[in-house]
Amino acid sequence: MEIENAYDVWVKAHVKRRSGHGAARIKEGLQHAEKLFVEHVWWPAFHNLDGLHPEFEIRDFQDGYRYIDFAYIQKHFKVAIEIDGMGPHWKNISQQEFSDHYERQNHLVIDDWHVLRFTYNDICDRPRTCQQTVQQLIGHLSADSSKALKMLKLTDREILRLALGSNRPITARDIANHLNLGNEAATRHLRMLSHLSWLEPASGSIRIRSYRVHPSRVNIHL
Repeated sequence: MEIENAYDVWVKAHVKRRSGHGAARIKEGLQHAEKLFVEHVWWPAFHNLDGLHPEFEIRDFQDGYRYIDFAYIQKHFKVAIEIDGMGPHWKNISQQEFSDHYERQNHLVIDDWHVLRFTYNDICDRPRTCQQTVQQLIGHLSADSSKALKMLKLTDREILRLALGSNRPITARDIANHLNLGNEAATRHLRMLSHLSWLEPASGSIRIRSYRVHPSRVNIHL
């Protein structure tokens, strides 16, 4: 499929999946620089748009919502790609906005996002370098994620299998009953898998009672 056709199909598919503000955000966010990234960097590097999400909504560190220009989400990892323009926004930005911009990126990293940033000039003048950067990171992460899954102990892999097959979040009691473990041991396994971003808390803030599969791991095959 040629890039123009593929791009149109891709945009329409993502708009259809969202509603209200989310759909409008895609139409507003995919401006010239973002489209240029898809056409000059992503498509030549991979020849498909699978797993690439435009204007991806995330909850930020202040419990609000923000949008990543592009999110690439795979079985065991997630990449945030931001396109930085050279327009008046950056010349007129306040000190508070400047600080907030970098704090936002720090929290993406804390939340296990791998972050890539490209300038508009990079995309226009050095597209091949941008392609190589994206290819190198994704190739590296793909190899690492396979190794990480193999390194999990049998008990932890079985917990993941249970979580993937459950239609609700799982609890320490579920694990204890399923694997004949004590409640404390089951809780330790759940906390460890959450720390490694295989699972994430599904309820509670101070005292976590249940867990679900982390969004970046929902397509894993055990």
